[in-house]
Amino acid sequence: METLVADIWRSTPLVLLTLVGLIALLVEGSGKGRAAAVYWISLVGTIASFVLSFLSLNTEEAAFNDMILQGGYAAFFGMIFTASAFGTLILSRSYLRRLHTERGEFYVLIVFAAIGMMLMASAIDLIILFLGIEVMSICLYVLVGFLRTKLTANESALKYFLLGAFTTGFLLYGIALIYGTVGSTSFRAISAAFPAVSNQPLFLLGAAMLVIAFSFKVAAVPFHMWAPDVYEGAPTPITAFMSTGTKAAAFAAFVGVFLGAFQIAGSKLSEVIALAAAASMIIGNVVAISQSNLKRMLAYSSIAHAGYMLSGISAANREGETGILFYLATYTLMNLGAFGVLSWVEQKDDTKLTFDDYAGFSAQQPFLAALLSIFLFSLAGIPPFAGFFGKYYVFLAAVKADLTWLAIIGVLTSVVSVYYYLRLVMMMYFQPGGATVEEPPAQMAFIAVTCAAILVVLFGIYPSLIVDLTKEFLNI
Repeated sequence: METLVADIWRSTPLVLLTLVGLIALLVEGSGKGRAAAVYWISLVGTIASFVLSFLSLNTEEAAFNDMILQGGYAAFFGMIFTASAFGTLILSRSYLRRLHTERGEFYVLIVFAAIGMMLMASAIDLIILFLGIEVMSICLYVLVGFLRTKLTANESALKYFLLGAFTTGFLLYGIALIYGTVGSTSFRAISAAFPAVSNQPLFLLGAAMLVIAFSFKVAAVPFHMWAPDVYEGAPTPITAFMSTGTKAAAFAAFVGVFLGAFQIAGSKLSEVIALAAAASMIIGNVVAISQSNLKRMLAYSSIAHAGYMLSGISAANREGETGILFYLATYTLMNLGAFGVLSWVEQKDDTKLTFDDYAGFSAQQPFLAALLSIFLFSLAGIPPFAGFFGKYYVFLAAVKADLTWLAIIGVLTSVVSVYYYLRLVMMMYFQPGGATVEEPPAQMAFIAVTCAAILVVLFGIYPSLIVDLTKEFLNI
């Protein structure tokens, strides 16, 4: 009993958010017109969980029979997930009110999706990892199709559900094969047995299936085809949530399994991941050039960014791990901010989502145009913004792992990305037009996006603010 209480105490960020989700669910189920109460409960819960995660950064230990890791690595990702959920909640309220579709279950699903993400980052057992993925995915299937009267939303939700369910089969079969060769689903047991089983065909097949499952979640080539359609059809705040929190959760699992349980440095698995990284960077950036819809452009951009981060995983060294963590933290700020501005400009009938719709935006909304420009410059990797150091760290890791060819591809494709990011900046500042927002953004949402822009600049000038946080639990 004492051990159980101690485990629950150590898991307070996750336990608290779970309790908040259950309370919000009960409040929503108590009657109609509870959306505002559910919103505030969810908002306070994510803030409290963020604070508790921050306070547990310097203490890392296993709980619940060595199945869940708390503090350190898990706490760092917990901060990313709760920040992503917090930003999504704030952006969603004004968005849903504008569409007259505000309902409390929307906020509850965001909270439970964040709980699934936290389970994924905390997992040191493949069974817990599977539970986290399923909790997150089921919530996202519903959130993508939440606007039931929109045909594109229904199509996106169905496509995401069918492909996600198919991918779950790969994940479970991969776990089964690894369990069959190792005799355990524990990361520690797998790591200890890895030298002996790493060349066994069944183990390699199981590991390959995990690569497929995780690649689908991060939208890496060749398992990326769902992303543009789902990103376009989903409510814009949910698109932001998927491109930040979901991607961060999938990479948390990727790092935990392939840099924790497996020792892939110099192995065939590393080569496979490197090829997926190169393909993602090339296809994501090249296809993004031809897009006219901004949500689809950012979807292909997200595929390219998955490739950049996979470079750090294929490197399988401490620099790669540090680079991925820095990249994910700053990428969350960049994408939440960019999609936040898009959600304010977007109109009820899914218009104002093309490059041409932003012509002259800086003349009508100079501050919003400046905010969006900061996020775009950072996504392009232009200094002194945080996106530059995110790419620098993962490319440095690739070079140190003798994957210089992969770093060269990353640099060249980053140059390509500058074209479509700056194309939007050019439309806002150098093309005549009357682009503006239909309704002024909600005050809280405006403050949140402004803070994200400030942090993008701050972390670009002082990247050590994030890097130093990772030194304790990465043992650098």
